[in-house]
Amino acid sequence: MNTADDLKRLIYNPPNAIIRLIVINVVIFLAMSVIGVFQFFLQTEFGILPFIQQYFSFPSSAESFIYRPWSIITYMFLHNGIFHILFNMLWLYWMGRILMEHLGVNRVLGVYFLGGVFGALLYMAAYNLFPVYKSVVDASTVVGASAGVMAVVAATATLLPDYTIRLLLFGDVKLKWLAIIIVIIDFISIQGSNSGGSIAHLGGAFFGFLFIKQLQKGTDLSGYIGWMNNLFKPKQPLKVSYRNPENKTSSHNQKTIDGILDKISASGYDSLSKEEKEILFKASKDDK
Repeated sequence: MNTADDLKRLIYNPPNAIIRLIVINVVIFLAMSVIGVFQFFLQTEFGILPFIQQYFSFPSSAESFIYRPWSIITYMFLHNGIFHILFNMLWLYWMGRILMEHLGVNRVLGVYFLGGVFGALLYMAAYNLFPVYKSVVDASTVVGASAGVMAVVAATATLLPDYTIRLLLFGDVKLKWLAIIIVIIDFISIQGSNSGGSIAHLGGAFFGFLFIKQLQKGTDLSGYIGWMNNLFKPKQPLKVSYRNPENKTSSHNQKTIDGILDKISASGYDSLSKEEKEILFKASKDDK
């Protein structure tokens, strides 16, 4: 298998929805970067990047938002610089996988997108309510997946507060302390140059916390965007039909395989255990 085939498979049929979300973000960032390089060389009077920034970033002005309501989703797929997208995607991968193992991929997507929406709305509310933003409210915009990512981080820490991860230079750290530190840093950073971004981060973090608390009470907020899950559901990588009418245990085997295939559809092939992968492999060979 060569690199081109691996890359093609990653783009068109990623192993799970988290990877697909990351791939989409990276592809958009690379496309924007390429456009930016050509625009830099050509020095055109009208550039496509300012157009994209204007119509797809989320505005703090409620009046501007009325004319581009799609921006409450599209802003999450735009990033300012390589480090902006790098850290967002790394956090999404690390925390998203942990949360997916415990709640399933659909709820992770719900936390991510609804957290991004909540963060954007809190950003808009703050810029319209507090006098300090009066001079910039008509021109300010926000971009990035940070609010959605913070929602995933906070949700994971709320669900699994004592889950321990190892950080370079810091050693083993419990998720609850990691989330608290990140929230404090964002709160302090409100007075900095990225005030709107910090507010959006806090909005996302609050939603992630709220999502888990409501889920623990029996209310699943991810149901509000159930239609969106199909956009990020990976194609089923393997189709198995196991039939052996002479074997009395065939119906039992088929039920086992059907359960494995349902698990792949919900969480991706990587979510299978070693035993489940072996069962699927043997069944595919027997069917040939």
